[in-house]
Amino acid sequence: MIVSVVIPAYNEEPRIARTVEAAQAHADQVVVVDDGSTDGTADVARRAGAMVVSQANAGYIAAIKRGFREASGDVVVTLDADGEHRAEDIPRLLGPIREDRADLVLGQRPWIPRPSERFLNWLANLRAPVGDSGTGFRALRRDLALDLELKGRCICGISVLEPLARGARVAHVPVHLEAIDKPRRMAWYHLAQVWYVLRWLLGPARKELG
Repeated sequence: MIVSVVIPAYNEEPRIARTVEAAQAHADQVVVVDDGSTDGTADVARRAGAMVVSQANAGYIAAIKRGFREASGDVVVTLDADGEHRAEDIPRLLGPIREDRADLVLGQRPWIPRPSERFLNWLANLRAPVGDSGTGFRALRRDLALDLELKGRCICGISVLEPLARGARVAHVPVHLEAIDKPRRMAWYHLAQVWYVLRWLLGPARKELG
C-alpha cells in the first residue's frame, strides 16, 4: 500500500520542516500544498524533502482537494502543518484500511478545542456515530478522496457525512495532540457551516453522487 501525506499550509515557515520530516518516516510521498503563503513556507518545505505545490490563497478545503489530486498513493493521510498532530500516529490511522475494515479513518482527538466545533460535531453525530468529524488528521482511500465534493466553509461534519452518503466505511482511532504556540481565533465561519451540515442531515441516508 502506497501512502501519501498531504499537508495544507499557510504561513507555517517556523513549523513546516519539522512536520514534513516527521511525516516522511511513515509515508512514501509527502505533498505540501502552499495555500498562498506570504512567508517562506514553500521553500522550507521543499528543502525538507516535500513535493510542494502552490496556489493562490483559497482556504483549507481547496488545499486538501488539490493535495488529493497531486497525491500518487493508494491511501492519503491529511496532516496539519502546525505540528499539532503526531506523525507517529499515522500507522494507527492506516491500520483499519490495511485490514480492509474502513475506507476513511478519523483521528479522534482527546478534546475538541472550540465550542462551535463541538456543536457541529454533535450535529454530525445525529446521523451516525462519526466520532470526531472535524479532525484534520485522517486517512482515506485516494479513490474516495477524489470523489468528494466537500462543499462547505470548513470540513466539520461534511468530511464524514458525505463519505457516509457515498457508502464509505468509516472508523476512528484515538490520536494525540501536541500543544503548539499558535493563537486560535474565533471561527465565525462555523455559523455558516451549520447550514452545510444540516443539508446532509436532512438528506437521504445514502446517496449516489455524480
